[in-house]
Order: sequence, then structure tokens, then C-alpha cells
Amino acid sequence: MSRLPKALRVPRRAVALSPPRPRAVPLAVSGSTTGYLQDDAAPPATLRLQLNALQALSRQTIAVRLTMLAIGTPFAMANTSDGTPTHAVLVVAALGITIAYAMLRDWDRFAPRLLAHPSLMALDLLLGAVLLLTASPVSPLAYATVCTPLLAGLLYGWRGAGLFTGLQLAVLLTVHRAWEHSPGAGAGTLLIAGFCVAAGIIGVTLRNLMFRFGTATQALAEATSRLAVAEAVESERARLARELHDSVTKTLHGLALAADALAASADRPAPDPAVLRRQATLVAAAARRAAAESRDLLTDLRRHTDLTTTTSPEDLKTQLTARTETFTTRTTLPTHLTHTGPEPPPLPAGTTHHLLAIVTEALENAHRHARATRADVALTVTATALRLTIKDDGVGLPPAHALAEASDSGHFGLVGMRERAEQLGAHLHFTPGPPGTAVTLTLPLREPLSDTPRPPRPPHQESAHA
Repeated sequence: MSRLPKALRVPRRAVALSPPRPRAVPLAVSGSTTGYLQDDAAPPATLRLQLNALQALSRQTIAVRLTMLAIGTPFAMANTSDGTPTHAVLVVAALGITIAYAMLRDWDRFAPRLLAHPSLMALDLLLGAVLLLTASPVSPLAYATVCTPLLAGLLYGWRGAGLFTGLQLAVLLTVHRAWEHSPGAGAGTLLIAGFCVAAGIIGVTLRNLMFRFGTATQALAEATSRLAVAEAVESERARLARELHDSVTKTLHGLALAADALAASADRPAPDPAVLRRQATLVAAAARRAAAESRDLLTDLRRHTDLTTTTSPEDLKTQLTARTETFTTRTTLPTHLTHTGPEPPPLPAGTTHHLLAIVTEALENAHRHARATRADVALTVTATALRLTIKDDGVGLPPAHALAEASDSGHFGLVGMRERAEQLGAHLHFTPGPPGTAVTLTLPLREPLSDTPRPPRPPHQESAHA
């Protein structure tokens, strides 16, 4: 049932439901009004699962019919006289069993023809009627008649089930008139007739349930896909907002301060040319830095890249040292870095980037908002965690309720710090003084550190521990 041969394709005029892909198995009647028989349940656009289930039910129905024909044929032959009638019943039984066996064995080949030509099922019904007429309504052959309405309901829907159920009831009525004097013929015929009606309803109900379940599944998949796209867009927007805030925005702020200082120096009665030259150099450097940071962001968007490479064990400490020295030089705020414990483990560049961004934002807050006179950065490495603590002696952070409403109050730096910590799976904690504020970031390590240094791992292994 897993292979999908070309023979399963049904022409447009046929009573088959063709899914969008040409190699899907057509095993249902289309809801179009141009078909020979139409169904009231619109099939879903994706039919593979539903078709497989319908094929399994149809084959099981044919298997039951084949079994009943094989069991009931001796009853039909026992009630015929010797000679031509016996031979005729034997030929009819052989045809019915052969057709049922062929459809069961190679359903993929015969299903499209059965769908395109419902008259083939009527022929099979006629063969069963001949056998039932020679047997009796109370023989096992009577139960084979139940399979016809069930199969018609699975294949053709309400109209097909109603048509073939009516034909089967007509056959049962004819058989009943021929055997009305036989004991139990009336009760047996009534029982089988009820089974036929119920089987037709069950077949259509199963078919429609499968199609409606498929439609609901498809709608759920589409909604999930749209939600995933919306989440991806929102995540990318948040990432860009963090990068802009932590790079271009801060650089432009510094550029504005340097330009203000240059304007103030130029307004003096006797400006010092050396001071003006130094301040103009600062403005130019800040402008070039802003342009470079903007270009990096555009390159990242154009190439759809992210930080996926790894860094060596000493890179985090080295880059922290460089960041603190640069911050001290630029702001004249004394900043000291201390390291406790073993060397930091190898971290992906994306993780290092987020850690450095959080440290830089905390230092910028200490300089710009806390009016601190000193800042300390502590790197602590244990066997199970890496901890970064940024502490200053300034005025401290706003109240707790202001932190909860950071984005509404314009504190986008705090929002970015928390988002970066969440992406790393780390815990970010703000501890107010007095004096100042301590920002603590705790990053769990997926691999506990050993006492002996580990050799550097290949890039593909390190990136797996991002």
C-alpha cells in the first residue's frame, strides 16, 4: 500500500478524488457536482493518510466478502439439481471468489476502475444474488451481501451507499419470495436487510469522518505553521531591536555627546585648536563606528547568518578584559575584572556574544544612569555553572514595578538583557544596594568541568553544546 503506481491515476471524468500531487492514490469520490456520484463531505487537500485508512477498510471489507463466499458456496451447490444448474452455480461462485481475491490481492490496480465504473460493483452484486438465490436467506452467503453497502459507502458516499443498499434490498426481497416457505426465511431476510442499511450508513459515516478529520488536521497544521512564522518574525524583530540598542544606538548616543562637547568648545571666546581637533576626532570616530555597526547588521540580514562558530576557552576572559579596558578608556569610569575558579569552558560564539552584550549593557547603565564612580566585573567558574557579576556604586535601579514595565517606560536595555539570558537558558538577577546595583548572570554548564584541562574539541562537537 506504500507504493503509488501510475495505474492509480483516474481521468478527470472518473468518479475519483485526486489529491494535489499526481502520484497520490485516488480512493474517494469527488465532491464536484459533475461526478457520477457525489459526496456531501468535502475531502481535504492532503489525502494521503485518509486514503490509506480508506484502502485498509475497503480491503478488509472485501476480505470478509471473500470469506463468506467461500463458506457459503457449498450451501448454494447443495440446493441445486445435478447437471447444468450445478455447473452454473459453480461458475458463478468461481467468478465471484476470483474477483474478490483479485481485488484483495491487487487493490491498487482495481480500485481506480471500480471508482470510475460503479457498474462493476453492480455486476459483483448480481453474482452474489445468483448464489444467494440458490442458497437461502439463512445461509452464510446472506452475510456477504452486507459487504456491498459497506463498500459502496466507503467509496461513493451517501448517494452510492443509498443506490447499492436499495439494489441489495431488492435482491433480498427476491430471495425472500423464493424461500418464503422455508423455516426462518422471513426473520433471516429482515435481519440481513437491517444489517445492509446499517452497513451503508456506517461506511459513509467512516468516510466522512476521515475526510473531516483530515480537513481539521490540515487546518491545524496551517495554523501551526502561521504561528511558527509569526513567532520567528517576532523573534527576529526582538533580536534586531537588541542588536540596534546594544550597538548603533549607544554609538549614536556617544556621537551626540561628543558633538555637543565640540559645539560647546567652539562657542568659547578663545577655543583651543587642540581641544577642538581632539573632539572632532572623537565625533568622526564615533560616526565611523556607527557606520561599521550598521554595516555589520545589514550583512547579517543579507547573509541570514548567525553566530554559530565556537571560541577557545580563553576567549571569554580575554574579551571581557578587552571590553572593560575599552569601557574604562572611553568613559573614564574605573572598571576592574576579577576571575575566580578554573578557566571558562569552550563556549559557542553566540553564547559569548550574549554574555558580552549583557556585561556591556550593565556597565553602560552604571555609567549613564547610575552615576557610579566605580564598577567591578567578576567572572566565577564552578563545576556546574558560569557566573558573571557586574556591580557598581551608583544610585541603583528603578523600583521593582518599573522593571516589570521596562519596555513601556523606555528601559529597552533591561528588556534586552533578560531576553538574552532567556535565550541562553541562564538566570539573570538584579540586586539593589546600597550602594549601587549588582547584576548577576548564572549560566548552567551542560558538561561539568573536570580538574584536568580538556583538549579543544572539533567545531561540530562544540557547536552541539551551544
